[in-house]
Amino acid sequence: MASKILDATSFYAGIPFSSQETSFTTPLVFEEIKHIKIRQGAIDVLIQSNRLKIVEPQREFVDRVLQEAIKTGDIQSLSDEDVSIIALCLQLSGELVTDDFAISNVAEHLNLKVNPVMTSGIAKVKDWIYFCSGCHKTFSGISHCPTCGNKLARRLARRKSSSNRIDK
Repeated sequence: MASKILDATSFYAGIPFSSQETSFTTPLVFEEIKHIKIRQGAIDVLIQSNRLKIVEPQREFVDRVLQEAIKTGDIQSLSDEDVSIIALCLQLSGELVTDDFAISNVAEHLNLKVNPVMTSGIAKVKDWIYFCSGCHKTFSGISHCPTCGNKLARRLARRKSSSNRIDK
């Protein structure tokens, strides 16, 4: 069975509290969720009983996630916590438990299994581009147009149909 890698959504939904499986998260996500059930010590019990392991993803996996997020156009929608959780899932060849669309999209682009928590998950993976409404140029990985300074907007990238390919 693949390791379950949990993002913050999983904790808010109570997933690790009702499971006896060992799950994983990152220090960044742990900082984000450690206030959950703090009075009852629920998070501490998970850690002490080895049902939750907090693991820092290796830099090479973080870099790979960042590169993929730039390619997909999701980079501006991902927090450091999001990047870390995808990287850990990639590192451990696990299953990512999340409802976050940007996390799911990048994970699916990396061929990772995504288990939604309270939604049906994403229907299909998408690529995004960022465009300037002022000068009509497209960019990736930046938030403002370097030409005119306008804030960039995001739209779905057009995919070329496979029926239009010319094989040589």
